[in-house]
Amino acid sequence: MLQHGKRPTITSRHGMVAAAHPLAAAAGARILGNGGNAFDAAAATAAALNVVEPYMSGLAGRGMATVYVAKERRVRSLDFVSSIPRGFPVDKLSNRAELLRGPVAVGAPGNLGGWCEMVDTYGTRKLPELFAPAIKLARDGFGLIEFNVEEMGGSVNSELRAQPKLYPEWNRVYREGIEGGTPRIGAVLRQPDLARTLEALAAEGPSLMYGGALGKKLVERLQELGGVLTMDDLIEARAVWVDPVSVDYRGRTVHVPPPPCEAFQYLLTLRILEGFDLKSMPRNGTDHVDTVLRAIRVAAGVRIANSMPSKQKLAELLSDGHVETLRARVRDKKPITGATEQWTPPETEGHTTSFSIADSDGNMVCVTQSLGSVFGSGVVVPGTGLCLNNFLYWADVNPKSPNRVKAGDNMPICVAPSIVTQGDKAVMALGTPGSYGILQTQPQAFVQYIDYGMPLQQAIEAPRARLTDGRDVLLESRVDAKVHAELRERGHNLTSGPDWTMKVGGMQGVAVDPETGTFTGGCDPRRDGYVVPV
Repeated sequence: MLQHGKRPTITSRHGMVAAAHPLAAAAGARILGNGGNAFDAAAATAAALNVVEPYMSGLAGRGMATVYVAKERRVRSLDFVSSIPRGFPVDKLSNRAELLRGPVAVGAPGNLGGWCEMVDTYGTRKLPELFAPAIKLARDGFGLIEFNVEEMGGSVNSELRAQPKLYPEWNRVYREGIEGGTPRIGAVLRQPDLARTLEALAAEGPSLMYGGALGKKLVERLQELGGVLTMDDLIEARAVWVDPVSVDYRGRTVHVPPPPCEAFQYLLTLRILEGFDLKSMPRNGTDHVDTVLRAIRVAAGVRIANSMPSKQKLAELLSDGHVETLRARVRDKKPITGATEQWTPPETEGHTTSFSIADSDGNMVCVTQSLGSVFGSGVVVPGTGLCLNNFLYWADVNPKSPNRVKAGDNMPICVAPSIVTQGDKAVMALGTPGSYGILQTQPQAFVQYIDYGMPLQQAIEAPRARLTDGRDVLLESRVDAKVHAELRERGHNLTSGPDWTMKVGGMQGVAVDPETGTFTGGCDPRRDGYVVPV
């Protein structure tokens, strides 16, 4: 049924890119149109995102990918988070607020290594071609759009102004680089330093960062500011291929990265929900929303109690017997109170991006990556245009926490880039930003798509909720007011949010019809997401 006032469904026979900014999606689609594959397009899209959403996406961030390799008929995951620096002073820290900004919060950049590993392993094009769109955007500049203005014109300017060692370079790059110095729609941001950095990386490859001159600049700047990252940390920051973890859901198989990725909460939620006849419940009605919210909160509690489970332990958590006990808890209708973030919850949301790509050969790529907070650590390396992450803010440093991190260890990360297969073919790539909301909002959209048969774009647009600790829930107000009231009666401490809020993510997805091969794309109007077909 035609819905006026909504984004249309975008289809293609040749390939599709869904990303958080139209210019980045266009960069990836251009590579596909010129004969590159999904892995090539992923590098082009990611590099362009570095330019057009520098507050949450850059080569100095970290992330993970899940991909379907058509020629191998298998799903793989790529971990480019890297371990906690060996000099990380966890014994001197008791409160993660100490890590919100500044040099100690910076983890070894992994995104660049991840992009290049995908291209080296499965790509068909070279970095000069793949980085060319991003280099042009950085050098010539691009006109700011709504989400650019919101993020660059928000409180971050005054916050970083209070950091005298960080602010001058950040201001030079991201405020003085704008025509007129004030973020507004249509104002042009130029990043010539970043253009030169991308050109050098295109010519010399990732070794320029991991052991080379660019890495030396980065380490020297951090050490000058009192940071702990070393060149050895950079050299050891390798992107690693791993086998994904997967579960079946209504005839399809959902694949995500394994621990230390925390995406198993997403899978556990789906396992719980498969025991309920959701499609018999009115869509967006009280029973539907209540059941999904209860399953999410139960699954979150299991994930928090079992941080970084072993392969054997994870199999137990996802087993039929354990899942049935969780379904019983969802069915019993008693209010559920519990944590949804970490044992020690963070005090700010993350700033993350996700993009999904499919090509005509059957390959699919889903990447979720981040700088951590808005503009990460706030550290911009002079002369490079690189803003560094603050990923270590999300490391639990509370001495009382059973999940307290250790220097040199793997770090849990709450992303869930997913590939869905049906038989031996990939039929969907789906991911979202949203910090610990990622593990909550992806199952909500997936249920809309699978259980209720909504087209992908409409499934992404459907109203969603964000759960936080205790019984707190923020639910978009496009759900009927009667449902809001009845959910409160069922024990949810529910706040009625606005019609649309980015607190429930900014999802991007690509699906393919296994019978016709037609691609459909979905992008989230809660941010500046866009789908570009080939």
